[in-house]
Amino acid sequence: MKKITKATYLKWYEDMLFWRKFEDKLAAVYIQQKVRGFLHLYNGQEAVLAGCLHAMELGKDRMITAYRNHVQPIGMGEDPKRVMAELYGKATGTSQGLGGSMHIFSKEFKFHGGHGIVGGQIPLGAGMAFGDKYHKRDNVTLCFMGDGAVRQGSLHETLNLAMLWNLPVVFVVENNGYAMGTSVARTANHEEIWKLGLGYEMPCEPVDGMDPVVVAKAMDKAIKRARTGGGPSFIEMKTYRYRGHSMSDAQHYRTKEEVEEYRKIDPITQVKQHILDQKFATEDDIAAIDARIKERVKECEEFAENSPYPDLSLMYDAVYEQKDYPFLPHKLA
Repeated sequence: MKKITKATYLKWYEDMLFWRKFEDKLAAVYIQQKVRGFLHLYNGQEAVLAGCLHAMELGKDRMITAYRNHVQPIGMGEDPKRVMAELYGKATGTSQGLGGSMHIFSKEFKFHGGHGIVGGQIPLGAGMAFGDKYHKRDNVTLCFMGDGAVRQGSLHETLNLAMLWNLPVVFVVENNGYAMGTSVARTANHEEIWKLGLGYEMPCEPVDGMDPVVVAKAMDKAIKRARTGGGPSFIEMKTYRYRGHSMSDAQHYRTKEEVEEYRKIDPITQVKQHILDQKFATEDDIAAIDARIKERVKECEEFAENSPYPDLSLMYDAVYEQKDYPFLPHKLA
């Protein structure tokens, strides 16, 4: 495993705080109706991504997830300005403004979505791993899902085939406790999601998803297993989201006291405290990082605000192969 050093902690702090502030800005502009549709924020779950990225070989390994998917492509290397522009529906976005919040893609950086169908990404992740194995590439695919998605039949079909074909894939459940708004305890007769892997004799374990060090160590083991022909793993990251399922979630299913209790183990706060305790940086250094992040978020917002909307013809180019577009509105009139 790559060493976890002073530089690692400083990067984790800057990355995680930038992801948090980036999405805080999205929440603000969503209220102003500059971002439309649904908006699912990652606030609180940043340690999962930070730890996974430390264990991955960026540029080689792949990532696929559900619709809580804004900061992952940034972590993989995508320009955050393009991600924010995509949420604004602008032509400079990662999918020219046609994907929006729930469908961020970055083929260049091997981030394969962003999927709005609950559990829809799970068989796709296994399929990408199958492709890499078929072509004898030593890439590993990380396939993320929420705790709600594990109740989909597609998960069980995929786990079966992944073991049968010994695919280089790591299935990661980001268990934030509530799916859309229903607690894990109310969706099954057990709360230990990682144990689902036992039914397929797949290596599986629970992991503290609020600590990037713990995440990195578990993912390093699972990724090495997959890369060296050891097959898939099923990891349950026990985490928490500080915001609702989406911006329209009134959160009646949990108390403010519960949220505040989990804020005591905020991964960003924990990493910052470790940096200060170990004297990796001073309070002034931290303040400089905070200021730099604020400026970066502002640049992303200005880029998205000032970018043009895509030309209407792009919508047809993305849908129709036939160039005379027989179903254009004026031909239907």
